Amino acid sequence: MSSADILNAIRDMEFENTFNPYFDRCPVYDAKEAPELRRFYLSEMLDRAAAVDLDAIWVGRDLGYRGGRRTGLALTDDVHFSNHLSRWELEPKRPTFGEPVAERTAAAIWDILLRVNSPVFLWNVFPLHPFEEGSPFTNRAHNARERKAGADILVKIVEYVKPRRIVAIGNDAYKVLSAAFNSEQVCKVRHPSYGGQSEFLATMRYLYRGSLSASEPDLFTVK
Repeated sequence: MSSADILNAIRDMEFENTFNPYFDRCPVYDAKEAPELRRFYLSEMLDRAAAVDLDAIWVGRDLGYRGGRRTGLALTDDVHFSNHLSRWELEPKRPTFGEPVAERTAAAIWDILLRVNSPVFLWNVFPLHPFEEGSPFTNRAHNARERKAGADILVKIVEYVKPRRIVAIGNDAYKVLSAAFNSEQVCKVRHPSYGGQSEFLATMRYLYRGSLSASEPDLFTVK
């Protein structure tokens, strides 16, 4: 297993009403070299994650049109693009142009991750952006066939980077992860959107109680 094998598997994913940021170019927002950039960053992150003692993979549901569709990075929007690359000692070059776009889920994830000192890899059950038919800048939940294909790639990634644990963010991710992996390796966290942020913070505070930056502990005070 290698990062090239994983990228080849992602390349072969073909579903209607989806955008593959590693091989497709958005005609509205993408720079000319956007797919190549996103492939390069993903390949480098996979290889670097495989070379360290990886604490965890945090797994969401699928890419959103304000986040991963643009960046090619799970749970990461334009605003946190540089933060993500810096964690893996990569020089950031945005694949999109214009003003940075923020995403609510990415903001909640990175509020936590910026204080976590342990190496963490971010991914989704379905690694493409699924959208409503005829509306590429919308979000929809992936379907069962898409979920199966995404789960197969997720298994390949776990085999390659060998994390100590897997953090499922939300029920959709947990259903897939608990079926695919040893239940003792999978930790369930409530999704931070739609009123779940306090519970999300509390669980993350518990999971990372021994490896948090001491600089801003107030962030983990659940209100």
